Amino acid sequence: MSIWAIIPVKPFNRAKSRLSQVLTPDERQQLAETMLRHVLQVVRSVPQVMGTLVISRDGKALAIARDYGARTVVESGAPQLNDALMRATQVVARWKGSATLILPADLPLVAPEDVACILELGLTERTVVLATDQHQDGTNALFMRPPGLIDYAYGVGSFHRHMDMARQVGAEVKVYESQRLMLDIDVPDDLALYNELMGFYNGK
Repeated sequence: MSIWAIIPVKPFNRAKSRLSQVLTPDERQQLAETMLRHVLQVVRSVPQVMGTLVISRDGKALAIARDYGARTVVESGAPQLNDALMRATQVVARWKGSATLILPADLPLVAPEDVACILELGLTERTVVLATDQHQDGTNALFMRPPGLIDYAYGVGSFHRHMDMARQVGAEVKVYESQRLMLDIDVPDDLALYNELMGFYNGK
């Protein structure tokens, strides 16, 4: 079985604009880079993942990805996440990939066991595994076997859209729940929760 992780990355200089009230531009870029490195390291440490493909228009992000042994695709045209992911999925399909796992680059607490559990849930053909965020709204992980089984519908309400689309094509749909995977950092409250959790973990 050939499983590929796909990680879309926004340009660092545009990352986390909703944190502008609490972080400087340099701090926001550093946060985005740190989280990307974390996700790349986690994916690389899971032996079931054959390879990682990072798609971005940011040269520094692509260089970091290559440092972690990932393949890269330069995003072209107008930035549109769903179209970019479809192009990346088509690349993986040409490489004879049998399944894809889409992970955002802003999951600071995701752990190797989260990735391994998602892959285990997706062992059968025509399966979609979803993990949502803390608001039960977005999609923080999307596994599908085979690649391209459903279209991508990221944006507000994507978790339920992806679930409905998977059911419409007759896929087996599974949901993976993890407090670690639920946390993505978009707004100041997310950052505050992250800092609180890191203080808890470090104090254990």
